[in-house]
Amino acid sequence: MTHNGTAVRTSVQKAALAVSAVFALVGVAGFIPGLTTNYDTMEFAGHESQAMLLGVFMVSILHNIVHLAFGVAGFLMSRTAYNAYWYLLGGGVVYLLLWLYGLLIDHDSDANFVPLNTADNWLHLLLGVGMVGLALALGRGANARRRV
Repeated sequence: MTHNGTAVRTSVQKAALAVSAVFALVGVAGFIPGLTTNYDTMEFAGHESQAMLLGVFMVSILHNIVHLAFGVAGFLMSRTAYNAYWYLLGGGVVYLLLWLYGLLIDHDSDANFVPLNTADNWLHLLLGVGMVGLALALGRGANARRRV
């Protein structure tokens, strides 16, 4: 707290808040025709959805909901340095696993339920590495490792 009673956010909290804002914005953008091309082909889930966020990234209703949920989780977890650290680290690991999943599945099969394409795979790799990197770089202090 500062001398006037307002809470001071740590770097890891600020990073988690920024990442969660991006996820929330992407989740909303996936539901906006124009930002999402082939919007009328959007399915709830599955590789049949031809909707593409910014004309590049495959999206579905489920995919957009996951982005929104990740955003909400980040907003909630960024309240403490401890939870912000685990949001970034855990979320980064989830995105690295999603990247591996996207590499291993046949994109034209029912296993591609999210749906994913090559652009999504590269983005998931960058997100995973970036989130883990932020957690490790900014969450090294004792505040990030214990409940604050």
